[in-house]
Order: sequence, then C-alpha cells, then structure tokens
Amino acid sequence: MGKAVGRRGGSVSVGRRAGMVWLFILLLFGCAPKKEIRTIPYDPSQKIPYRAVGLASWYGPDFHGRRTANGEIYDMYAMTAAHRTLPFNVRVRVTNLENGKRAEFRINDRGPFVSGRIIDLSKSGAQALGFWAKGTARVEIEAIGFAGGQSPQREGIFSIQVGAFTDKENAERLQARLEKKHSPVRILPFETHSRKFYRVRLGNFRTEAEAQRYLENLPSGEFQGFVVRED
Repeated sequence: MGKAVGRRGGSVSVGRRAGMVWLFILLLFGCAPKKEIRTIPYDPSQKIPYRAVGLASWYGPDFHGRRTANGEIYDMYAMTAAHRTLPFNVRVRVTNLENGKRAEFRINDRGPFVSGRIIDLSKSGAQALGFWAKGTARVEIEAIGFAGGQSPQREGIFSIQVGAFTDKENAERLQARLEKKHSPVRILPFETHSRKFYRVRLGNFRTEAEAQRYLENLPSGEFQGFVVRED
C-alpha cells in the first residue's frame, strides 16, 4: 500500500502525490483573480439638504428581480432604498432610532406607498439596521451625497397619490369622481410577482413644494394622499 500507480504506468509515493495535490490547490487559489465588488461612487459636495424622521419599512421577495422606478433590477440583497421624492442616486444615511444602528443606501426606487412611512429599505438594509423581523422601525434619514456624476435635480414632475387598488374598477370609480374637481387624474398599473395594483394619482407639479401646497389646501376629509415624484 506504499505505492500508487501513476497516469502513465509509473509509480509515485502516496505522500509525494498528496503533496503535489496540495501544491496544485494553493497555486490555483493563489493565482485566481479576486472578485471586485463594485459600488457607485458618490460626491459628498453634491448634497441635497434633506433630513427627516419617521417610519421605515422594507420590501423583498415579491419585488426581487423586477424593475425599480429608475430602470434597474431590484436586488433585495443590495443596500438600496425607495423614497417618494428624493432624486435617484441620492445617497442617504439611515439611523435606527430604536437601537442606534446606522447604514448608508442609494435611492433607486419609489415608495413606500403606505401612509405614515417615509422610506422603504431593501431586505439587507432592514437586517443591517436590525428591524427585518419586526418589519418597521422609527428612523432618521439624512442625505449625504449624490452618486452618478450629475448634479441632483430638485425640479421634476410631482403628483399626489390618492389611492391604490387591486381591483381596476375601484380605481376607475375614484378617477371619475376626482376628475370632477381635479385635472389631470390618471391610473398607473404596477405589478409585483404576486399582485397587480392600480395607483390613482392627480396633478402635474414642477416642484415638491407646489404639490405639497396643493395637497394641504384641499378640503379637509376629501381624501388622504401623499406627494410622489414622477421619474
């Protein structure tokens, strides 16, 4: 048992053969190129004066692999986030005020579309901030820079979202009622892996402030809504 037959009929010792195998493994992994993890750089000088405190949530499997609002493919394991009005590629620092944990994210999507929440994080983001299992957390958001090489645009197209339905007829009924007083009113379909939504939005505003004033001046109790940037 002290010898082993070589590939060409010769013989090599078992110990020598084991040494050659280990040498091959070391050379293989030692020479393999290291995988480079690429991140989009950001310029801290291109900063938007934004700070907010509110409720954060996260979104995951039902959206994973679908396109985000800026055209990217959503990856719930990346450190990205959805915000209703901040320009795409703005970099934000989010602090969980309940446990002190902090992380940075790049805005590449729109949301959350639930009243009372101010940012939707990826699954990995919620795990980093320690509220993945809980689902939501009170956070502070601060804009710290802009990724992408262009200056962030404060102006854009803003609207007010006043409803979201899984039944298209319900969305159309609300649209018909609102069109008696407001213009334009439109329905925007949106699909996840499991459901299709019909979002009802009104208005066409050049700034977030203009849209917010319109919302605040509506008669009390007419409807509830929030401002959304259209990109």
